[in-house]
Amino acid sequence: MTTFTTTINSMYTIDTPEPGFVCNVLWTVTGVDGTYTAEIDGNSQFTVQDGAFTPYTSLTQSQVLAWIPAEQISSAQSCVQGQINSLITPPVSPQNTPLPWSA
Repeated sequence: MTTFTTTINSMYTIDTPEPGFVCNVLWTVTGVDGTYTAEIDGNSQFTVQDGAFTPYTSLTQSQVLAWIPAEQISSAQSCVQGQINSLITPPVSPQNTPLPWSA
């Protein structure tokens, strides 16, 4: 069974409408299944929304992770699972085999 972790790598800010308004978040989803590990990077962009503003210096990783749309995380997890599945059971690749009559 694969265990997934999402980590915030960096955040881009602008000073409108508030100083330190987060407009872009770069993140990584990592999956671990036994000895197999895979990861994929993603990013989420944000626009001004009504609601409470949290100063940049008061943000927590869990708060920012909650901003990322669930479908983006789910899609990233599916990609990571596909990578892990390929590591566990490598796909069969065709080989260019010499013609038997041209020895």
